[in-house]
Amino acid sequence: MKDTKGKILKSALKLFSQKGYLGTTTKEIAKEANVAEVTLFRYFTSKEKLFIDVLKNQSFLPTLKDLLPRLKNMDYKEALKSIAKYYFDLLKKKRDLICIMHTEIFQYPAEIRTIHSKMIHEVYLVFASYLDELKNNGILRKDLNTTYASLAYFGMLFNLFIKKELLRKKIDLKKALQTYIEIFYEGTRRNE
Repeated sequence: MKDTKGKILKSALKLFSQKGYLGTTTKEIAKEANVAEVTLFRYFTSKEKLFIDVLKNQSFLPTLKDLLPRLKNMDYKEALKSIAKYYFDLLKKKRDLICIMHTEIFQYPAEIRTIHSKMIHEVYLVFASYLDELKNNGILRKDLNTTYASLAYFGMLFNLFIKKELLRKKIDLKKALQTYIEIFYEGTRRNE
């Protein structure tokens, strides 16, 4: 049962990444997964629900939650580097899906847009809670708004991804990441 659901999700990811949500049919997904379309609908009641599951499976949230225990034992700057590396690696793996979603997102049904937005917001909140812990431990500035800081950090990284991977700008990724991390680190940490 899990194998069939997994095949459907994998096939859906592949086709959504190539043709977008709007350009992909459930019939094509079923064919790619080598299942009957009726089987697809046993697992997912609609194309919309299938797409939402694909998005949930591609989110950075599980990776960030897995990273948190390790981050707590790291130096703050090293933790920022680790988050940036994992986040950027995931974005690169999902490049085609991200690209097509940016093209189509405003045409998606409201439920998909809402869930997509909530998933992104959850990532910000989880990172903000990590920053809150650092703030409470005296590592970060007391006046730091951790929610906005989280938005800023992921915003910088996502902007870099867009420029480098989607717009194909010539960017020294290592140097850019070092600079972004340094700016964020210096702007958030408590000065002795």
